[in-house]
Amino acid sequence: MDGPRIAIRIGPLAIAWYGIIIVGAAMFAAWLAEREAKRRGDDPEHVWNALLLCLILGMVGARLYHIVSSLDYYLQHPIEMLNTRQGGLAIYGAVAGGALGLWIYTRRNKMNFGHWADIAAPGLFLAQAISRWANYLNQELYGFPTTLPWGIYIDAAHRIPPYDNLVQYPLTTRFHPTFLYESIGNLINFGLVMYISRRYADRLKDGDLIILYGILYPLLRFFIEFQRPDAWKIAGVATAQWIALGSVLFCGGLLLYRHRKQA
Repeated sequence: MDGPRIAIRIGPLAIAWYGIIIVGAAMFAAWLAEREAKRRGDDPEHVWNALLLCLILGMVGARLYHIVSSLDYYLQHPIEMLNTRQGGLAIYGAVAGGALGLWIYTRRNKMNFGHWADIAAPGLFLAQAISRWANYLNQELYGFPTTLPWGIYIDAAHRIPPYDNLVQYPLTTRFHPTFLYESIGNLINFGLVMYISRRYADRLKDGDLIILYGILYPLLRFFIEFQRPDAWKIAGVATAQWIALGSVLFCGGLLLYRHRKQA
């Protein structure tokens, strides 16, 4: 497979666009969280103080999920576990790791985790919408062949089986831009959460927005997985869809329970 698209090269040091977009998306999400903290009357410095820990554990979680999803390959090529230059960062793992980082920070500082997770929730959607474009630059996260006008071309070096058969699937073949579908979906979810956070501010409890994230993103991901020919599957169903179903049921039930009418 071809190497990643390089943005900056200084001697032996090369910085890929993939990394720049991922880190840039995280910084933009933190900036948005800072503004949200100010709006709520909280100290915005906590956003930046927690960011490094969330980023580190988020990256670790993202990589671990990816490694587990392709465990056979990495057991044969263990050194590749450390190579993130070709991508290989999973959103579910990133969110879990980032949430752990925020939980550790809030616990150490005797802060309300749900409150600060709600502050982060809108930016989380926006960061995911932005970061999916890193997949476009790496020519990954594409779907099945299509004749639709917005289909994208994938070069031979980035084809997955069976689409690496250029006789059956010539270079003129277009593929569904799965990354784009998820990016648009996350933008819609971002707008929805921003609206709810303001329209129903008087009825929301601490933790409601991050619970809503646990419904909206997995619901989006459930349908996105139908355009993932390389999906990691369990019992013939994409693992991400199993996780999505579990998250929607759990978070949906939790949200209903928290807002049940008191007798």
